[in-house]
Amino acid sequence: MIIRSKAPLRIGLAGGGTDVSPYSDIYGGAILNATIDLYAYASLEPLDNGKIEFCIDGTDRCVTLNSAKELELVEGFELFIGVYNRVVKQFNTGALSFRLTSYIEAPQGSGLGTSSTIVVSLLGAFVEWLKLPLGQYDIAHLAFEIERIDLNMSGGKQDQYAATFGGINFIEFLPGDKVIVNPLQLKNEILYELEFNLLLYFTATQRMSAAIIDEQVKNVKEKNEKSVEAMHNLKEQAHQMKDSLLRGDLNKIGEVLHFGWQNKKQMAHSITNNLIDQIYNTALKNGATGGKISGAGGGGFMFFFCPGITKIKVARSIETFGGKVQPFKFTQQGLTTWTIH
Repeated sequence: MIIRSKAPLRIGLAGGGTDVSPYSDIYGGAILNATIDLYAYASLEPLDNGKIEFCIDGTDRCVTLNSAKELELVEGFELFIGVYNRVVKQFNTGALSFRLTSYIEAPQGSGLGTSSTIVVSLLGAFVEWLKLPLGQYDIAHLAFEIERIDLNMSGGKQDQYAATFGGINFIEFLPGDKVIVNPLQLKNEILYELEFNLLLYFTATQRMSAAIIDEQVKNVKEKNEKSVEAMHNLKEQAHQMKDSLLRGDLNKIGEVLHFGWQNKKQMAHSITNNLIDQIYNTALKNGATGGKISGAGGGGFMFFFCPGITKIKVARSIETFGGKVQPFKFTQQGLTTWTIH
């Protein structure tokens, strides 16, 4: 028997950063994101030899451990072990024996929510295997707790919900750890047009988001006026993006993205750099009307709204910086699990 799962990566269209505590706890946050057809996969094979094997597919990175109710963290396998430890503890399963392999279709640190999506896919494999009584909100919240509380990794809450639910969602993060996922019911022609006009570009750089997020958290705690005001504006941007999409007013999308990008740069120093600024300005000179970096910032993927038929010109102009355009389609399906007998 083999248990498999997959969960989609996401692009954050608006409101990024307002899902991070303590901002979301104090003021409430709002995000608009969309899942795309790049996935994190997990495969789980039950064993009967008293061992636990974790493998990162496509690499030689594997570790074999003796089965136990709680495993010590191993460098590079923190997400695997964090998920296992929480599942055993919360659902009282006793020590388990299995081989668990993960694979992801984008580099980690690329700004598409990779770490959280891996956690959701790994958790999904256990939910399928052990028939755990968890709905979508339960899985997303549990993935959030594993990553942010159990493993103490810096970050927000949006990625776990995007990966679990899938689709284009306006997500509200309210005080008291309350999250409301509002799926946007868009006409197909609006979805297709948005997809046609968005250009996803990998800068060929990766970054550790933790340092950027830690600075953002510090700015909120210290009530840094410039940073907090920027986050208020980003929350407003999420509402603007939602309204533009629901009304089919796609001409405003670039403008809304540009407004968000100007504010996002005020949240922490290392969100942008010379290369990112050059790429952004070149895209605008060649027809894009707005864009942003995906995720916390500092590197990874960027995307741009290219109206009309400017997408090819924009792509050619920014590929001169050594990155590459990433084809994508929106996906409506979130976490999916299945069993092969």
